[in-house]
Amino acid sequence: MTEQLHTAISSISPLDGRYAQKCRSLAEIFSEYGLMRFRIEVEVKWLQTLASHPAVAELKPLSGTQIAALNVLFLDFSLEDALEVKKIESKTNHDVKAIEYHVKQKLEKLGEFEEYLEFVHFACTSEDINNLAYGLMLSQARESVLIPQMQGTVDSLKALASEFASQPMLSRTHGQPATPSTVGKEFANVAFRLQRQLDILCKINILGKINGAVGNYNAHIAAYPEIHWPGVAEEFIVDLGLNWNPYTTQIEPHDYVSEIFNCLSRYNTILIDFTRDIWGYISLNYFRQKTVVGEVGSSTMPHKVNPIDFENAEGNLGLANALLDHMSAKLPISRWQRDLTDSTVMRNLGTGLGYSLVAYQSLAKGIAKLELNTTAIDADIDACWEILAEPIQTVMRRYRIKQPYEQLKALTRGKAIDEATLKAFIQSLDIPESAKEALMALRPRTYLGNAADQASEI
Repeated sequence: MTEQLHTAISSISPLDGRYAQKCRSLAEIFSEYGLMRFRIEVEVKWLQTLASHPAVAELKPLSGTQIAALNVLFLDFSLEDALEVKKIESKTNHDVKAIEYHVKQKLEKLGEFEEYLEFVHFACTSEDINNLAYGLMLSQARESVLIPQMQGTVDSLKALASEFASQPMLSRTHGQPATPSTVGKEFANVAFRLQRQLDILCKINILGKINGAVGNYNAHIAAYPEIHWPGVAEEFIVDLGLNWNPYTTQIEPHDYVSEIFNCLSRYNTILIDFTRDIWGYISLNYFRQKTVVGEVGSSTMPHKVNPIDFENAEGNLGLANALLDHMSAKLPISRWQRDLTDSTVMRNLGTGLGYSLVAYQSLAKGIAKLELNTTAIDADIDACWEILAEPIQTVMRRYRIKQPYEQLKALTRGKAIDEATLKAFIQSLDIPESAKEALMALRPRTYLGNAADQASEI
């Protein structure tokens, strides 16, 4: 057994075991290795910023060769490097200080950096490095992993909305037959809801700070009172691709993380709603699922084709939201200028995202297997003439027929009505012939409003 396989099948979390392959893109970002790599990036770029400032006279401007050599520290950061950091941490018992010492050791080996050594981690508290590292992690995950996968889900639903825009479907409110819609319109409803949350997610600013132990640039100003440190901090953070937070304590307060996770939780909740609906439609035989050679649905019932992809998605979405909701509620809260409860939680940023990602992939797999069963869906709506009670009583209202609702209630409530019974009622009405003809022409499958147009326009 290889070490990799052993690790996978002996992991406590399925994200690192059963679902490891599905989460690999996030693991590279949110693992401890990933955190180390982003921390080093922040340390290196902060050193470069200091060296480029004219008021920091103790440092010569870095040459292009020196800048490239520094960038290699995070661009080529390896698992072997990570293990070296862990060795240092075993002595320091402080993970960020271990990063500082690691960078200094690398600079010593490179040579030509002697004068820069004590400017590594200059005026920084650990949170200065951590908050920016986590910001970079979330930024990369959002842009390169989450948004493409989430947009893919929306786009697949929009495609189904277009494909089935005109396919009539019996709606159900309270589980009972109701005014019909189209299959495409139902997919369009979900796609619109998801797209709205995704648009919100894309606009949330990821914030950062580098202002010292309690957010006041105390050490910075003590060393270089002539430098306008807020301006330096803002430029540095913007250059990292983040947004500057000018008001913090020791910690960046994580409000934006809460905003991101709340948004993801809402997106996931919409998908839970969708998975349950699709599960129900599969149960009603509105949809069949494409079979895969070699797959089984039951260990004892050979005929089974279970909606396992949607069930897997629902379960993992629930796990994701439990974590995302907790982190959203916890992270903006810190005692006085800081405590360490946020640190423990921040180390789990990737877990809520990981369960989300697994769910999105399962959902994509399930959607790709769906086949519309037009025979079943048509038979269902064609057998339900009582749903035309709504348009009939509404037209009766237009022509001031007394108690139209009550008349249709007496005729249809709790009853299965056939075409002949309904048409006989229409013929008895004292309304213009043109209106009567229009009602007589109605069929359950044609009473669709503008559902098809809505589905086509999504």
